[in-house]
Amino acid sequence: MKQLWARLSKRERGLVVTTLLILLLVLGRISVVSPYMAHREWVQTQLEIQPQLLEKNLRYIGQKEQLSAALEAARNDVKAHEAKLLTGDTPSVNASDLQETVQGLAAKEGTQVITTRVLNPEATGAFSKIAIQMEVGGQVEQVASLVRGIETSPKLLVIDEINVRSLFRPVGLPQQQGAQPTAQNLRVSITVAGFARGQAAAAKSDAPKTMVEKGV
Repeated sequence: MKQLWARLSKRERGLVVTTLLILLLVLGRISVVSPYMAHREWVQTQLEIQPQLLEKNLRYIGQKEQLSAALEAARNDVKAHEAKLLTGDTPSVNASDLQETVQGLAAKEGTQVITTRVLNPEATGAFSKIAIQMEVGGQVEQVASLVRGIETSPKLLVIDEINVRSLFRPVGLPQQQGAQPTAQNLRVSITVAGFARGQAAAAKSDAPKTMVEKGV
């Protein structure tokens, strides 16, 4: 190395020294100056946003009592509606409770439940929507009372769909062969849903789907 340096002219030595100095400056900027500038920029950004964060936190602290009151009100509202939910820990038990409730209302109003079918549950947030589809026969007043009884039930029930078919035949028209006279003049297909707490969406596959036939 010394021999090589000795062979270089004064001008060449100056160029080598200058090149080494430039290389050292570049390396110094990359390893020291750039990280320092980046850190300085980060600190400046933090200093700018910290007052905004502090002000935001102070607003939250000032609303602590309001937020606590709202949370307590929400909890009380949930507890108040607990009694209106379907009972049971599984969708099948929930559906059984819904069937018993609606069939009890149907019997109370004098309507006849012809078929009942349990539909797949639907996840709605922290709750599951359990639905059944029923075919009911009865007179106009009886069916109207059944609908009113479902809507005013102590449990939280909703009617998702209702289709009404009239069985009335004008005087003079021949009866269908094999048909028996009946006091029923309406045939109603009605879908009634209730709500259960804490059912997962995966429970859809566990819900039974059966058809129960009863004598007309």
